[in-house]
Amino acid sequence: MNIISTIGYLAAFATTVSFLPQALKTIQTKDTSGISLAMYALFTAGTFLWMMYGFLIGSLQVAVANVVTFVFASIILVYKIKYK
Repeated sequence: MNIISTIGYLAAFATTVSFLPQALKTIQTKDTSGISLAMYALFTAGTFLWMMYGFLIGSLQVAVANVVTFVFASIILVYKIKYK
């Protein structure tokens, strides 16, 4: 693995894992009052598009990171809609 791939994987890991605390907190408390519905809807859609882009260009770093981020963002978005 070269340095460019390593940086890509580290960046993917860091940005993806950063959503885990918010997802866990949202699941535990069901409190979404501080979360913007419009922002999370747009973010989730954007993450889905980045995921598709990663698959289409054959970039494992982009695709996998965005699959995981999409799952976390979707959970938060569903909770935001359900527990408004």
